[in-house]
Amino acid sequence: MILKSCEKLEKSEAKLTIQVEAAEFEAAVEKAYLKERKKIRLPGFRPGKAPRKMIENAYGEGVFYEDAVESSWAPAFMKAVEQENLHFVGDPKIELEGKISKEGYSFTAVVALYPEVTLGQYKGLSATRPVVTVTDEDVDKRLQELADRNSRLVSVEREARDGDTAVIDFEGFRDGVPFEGGKGENYSLVLGSHSFVPGFEEQVAGMKAGEEKDIDITFPEDYTPELAGKAVVFHVKVNEVKEKELPVMDDEFAKDVSEFDTLEELKDNIRSNITAEREETARRDFEDELMVKVADGITAEIPQVMIDTQVESFVESFKNRIQTQMGIPFEQYMKFANVEESKLYEDAKEPSLRQVKLNLALTEIIKAENIEATDEEIEAEYERTAKMYGMDAESLKGYITREAVADEVKRSKAVKLITESAVAADAAAGEPAKKPARKRTAKKTGEAPAGEAVSAEEKGE
Repeated sequence: MILKSCEKLEKSEAKLTIQVEAAEFEAAVEKAYLKERKKIRLPGFRPGKAPRKMIENAYGEGVFYEDAVESSWAPAFMKAVEQENLHFVGDPKIELEGKISKEGYSFTAVVALYPEVTLGQYKGLSATRPVVTVTDEDVDKRLQELADRNSRLVSVEREARDGDTAVIDFEGFRDGVPFEGGKGENYSLVLGSHSFVPGFEEQVAGMKAGEEKDIDITFPEDYTPELAGKAVVFHVKVNEVKEKELPVMDDEFAKDVSEFDTLEELKDNIRSNITAEREETARRDFEDELMVKVADGITAEIPQVMIDTQVESFVESFKNRIQTQMGIPFEQYMKFANVEESKLYEDAKEPSLRQVKLNLALTEIIKAENIEATDEEIEAEYERTAKMYGMDAESLKGYITREAVADEVKRSKAVKLITESAVAADAAAGEPAKKPARKRTAKKTGEAPAGEAVSAEEKGE
């Protein structure tokens, strides 16, 4: 291999012109012959036994050139980038130059380079940290939600109203003919849930058990094509009306729904939980604001391929989340949501650029601060990640490399350095005040843990 030239281009790209010499190319041609000869038949020779020279005479000298180029350009390219000590990202764009002959061939490779990064300020930054308060109303609301989850439905002899459950039989007709999917029996419909076609629940409200009537409905324009915008009639019969009966909130209620003996103890626990949740949210908001400032502070010519790769990662993570959390195929979800896949890619561009900039910034901070990961820290990160995925640490080591885990530990240390040196401005008072940073336990600035392509949101953080 001869590197004929290496030209630096704009936006952190380089163009390499490389010559694959005769000896290298001959070895690649011989390799192609040995691979393909069993597929080639020549009169007088058994399959796989025809000499290379005979095949070349029959089919032309260049019969194996295409396969030989395919197997030889990559090794030549790697030698060239190693020779120039280039740190490239993504796949190179390859283009042949001139003719291919037994003397070899030349090609150009345009490749994106890891950009040179100049850090901005990352220590002593300021960001707002909301003041965490929990009111009696907050506690009562959470307590009411707990009561709702432990309520029961009881039959009532009155007209159905918002919040009731109406047990109904229904059948839909279009131009007097029943349509597919428009029939149900003993269906429990929560009035006000907006789970049926707009206008349906509002017309069931006011009906009593045993009452029947026809309901006129026009389907929305964005409904399924066969019914979109169509006027139909539903014949509805109410079999039963049920209302939610809430438990009395007293000490017995506390014993039934928790490990506490009194309602006051339960309230204290609820207040403590809400406080912890809001403090964690405030901490994350504080950290996120700092990370945006760190990312925006760098100077770098970022190659497009880095952004495109991050976009692809975000979209794939979203697809996986839909399929695992919702349990439906991604295509089906997109149809229900009436969203084009192209919009997902468009929406991912801005956060992808922000994530790439943050990744570059954290990598440079790790270098600047000589941040390392100890064996103990790596093992602890394996344990933490394994617990998150319901695995044991030793099994996880078969899926995630030690190097990837070490990188995650170092990133966490870099984020901790930024947050611990930051000044927190009280969001309510607006007065800057240095506050001790809390220990960072889970979120990794949107980067996947230990090399996994999973966002912090997907981890349920």
